[in-house]
Amino acid sequence: MSSSEKTQLPAHLDPKTYPRTHDDAIQNIHITLTYDTLDANTYLSQTSSPAAGANILFLGTTRDTFEGRSVSQLSYTTYPPLALKTLAGIAEAAVKTHRLEGVSIAHRLGTVPIGEASIVIAVSAGHRGAAWRAGEEVLEACKEKAEIWKREEFVDGGMEWRANADRDAEGRDLRTGAV
Repeated sequence: MSSSEKTQLPAHLDPKTYPRTHDDAIQNIHITLTYDTLDANTYLSQTSSPAAGANILFLGTTRDTFEGRSVSQLSYTTYPPLALKTLAGIAEAAVKTHRLEGVSIAHRLGTVPIGEASIVIAVSAGHRGAAWRAGEEVLEACKEKAEIWKREEFVDGGMEWRANADRDAEGRDLRTGAV
């Protein structure tokens, strides 16, 4: 076995095998897992529709502190076939529940520096109420259900793996109630 065969990454961890996508043209659903920087305009334009009176965009970005510790960067990993299936299910449910014109969910993998987006959610609906509700529901469902794991890397050299489902929308630890 050559040294390059020994060091070859499994396909689900190899950035060269990305982006991985799922598109449903009928429901105007677009799911992306990528190692590339997320461009909000790309995902917002995917959901755009002449029937939409409301287009909502959410960007989740890497902040510089967590629980009083300085963060240097985040790193995300996933098992793509499972995550794509879960994210598509979340989008399909939102389209049905809120009669959306479109949904786009993009999640970045690998290293995400401070200030850069790790997740983009764009929804399009006939009216703002449905769009706002759907956007938040899609985000919360992604955090709760998607098989995407985050490693927080701290300036002091420490790091911690976290599941997105560990915290609520206000940042409270669901296991302890701490902020």
